[in-house]
Amino acid sequence: MAGPGSTDARTTVVGVMGYPVRHSLSPLLHNAAFAALGLNWVSVAFEVAGGRAAAALDGMRALGVAGLSVTMPHKADVAAAVDECSAVARQLGAVNCVLNRDGRLYGDNTDGAGFVASLDRAAHFDPAGKQCLIIGAGGAARAVTLALADAGAASVTVVNRTAARAVDVAALAGRVGRVGETGAGVVALVAAAELVVNATPVGMEGSGAAGDGWLIAPSVLHAGQVVADLVYAPRPTPWLAAAAQAGATTVDGLGMLVHQASAQLELWTGLPAPVDVMWQAAVAVA
Repeated sequence: MAGPGSTDARTTVVGVMGYPVRHSLSPLLHNAAFAALGLNWVSVAFEVAGGRAAAALDGMRALGVAGLSVTMPHKADVAAAVDECSAVARQLGAVNCVLNRDGRLYGDNTDGAGFVASLDRAAHFDPAGKQCLIIGAGGAARAVTLALADAGAASVTVVNRTAARAVDVAALAGRVGRVGETGAGVVALVAAAELVVNATPVGMEGSGAAGDGWLIAPSVLHAGQVVADLVYAPRPTPWLAAAAQAGATTVDGLGMLVHQASAQLELWTGLPAPVDVMWQAAVAVA
């Protein structure tokens, strides 16, 4: 039997698949959890070019890889290629986690659940009955919108420069979904929101000057709100730093990263994830 940090012929292999993917924190988080649980498991990174997701899943079956965390640009392709999807993954048309059940591949999406768990951890915020505002209409916005609606939000309003994309995302929230204005009316939307989420990459480390391209300026945020940014580098992001100055309670993207990864681990192993261990591993390098 392999000791901590080592592998042997009995080691169970999981990994993260994406392109590029060498920067991913998923192996770090999962390996810290496996060590804490005393499991002879290891997580590695698989760099898979766009368009090669189906071939990679064939390799997963052939090699007996037990699980995969899936990131850009493969989430939609994997959803189409697995044998079975969870209800959430079907609604999103995106998979971020694959479980190999004796060669039959099951796809799930833990992004939204990870986000809701991060709100509880960082701000003790329960979306049930709350007015929520989402900025952006990409894959992350889709996952968050669906999760907030499923958690009982009173309304989930989506604001995006391209209105048609906002309509598509808001539809995931069903009867509580709304499409918000991007002009002067956005100030009133922000004022009424109890949760404001930046689901765009604006402000990400290396993306340019702080403040460039913000759809909603943090100057309109206020005390009493919970303000989240799905970006986790730099920490804090410029948008969250400004939100904190306005008196808002802030939640960065590191919590979502940790909690979606912990949900993946539970799906693969059937064991409760050591979330605090994973959190400490993430904070040490963030």
